[in-house]
Amino acid sequence: MIPVINLQESMDAIAQPWSPVDVASVNDQVVRLALIEGEYHWHKHSKEDELFYVLEGEIAIQVRGQPDIVLHSGELAVIPKGVEHRPTSAGPSYILMFEPAVLKSVGD
Repeated sequence: MIPVINLQESMDAIAQPWSPVDVASVNDQVVRLALIEGEYHWHKHSKEDELFYVLEGEIAIQVRGQPDIVLHSGELAVIPKGVEHRPTSAGPSYILMFEPAVLKSVGD
């Protein structure tokens, strides 16, 4: 049977910021759901792009040497491989990340 994933239930089950959970797999990709609040550390992914999609809230992605990317609910951005970045959120925000399954969420 093909599963139906209820993202609201998955969001309600996340108790701690910055602890992504895998909600679906597609080929060699994974869809990860995370609650973010505050600042994450600066990092980059040397071999993989990273897609951020905001389900609820507002996030800013700081990018070295570039203006911040501000995303609201329903918006997404792709951070190219090798680009140093740091996601932040002033309040609780939920995001989906579409990335290769081998990608380490913590970056290089």
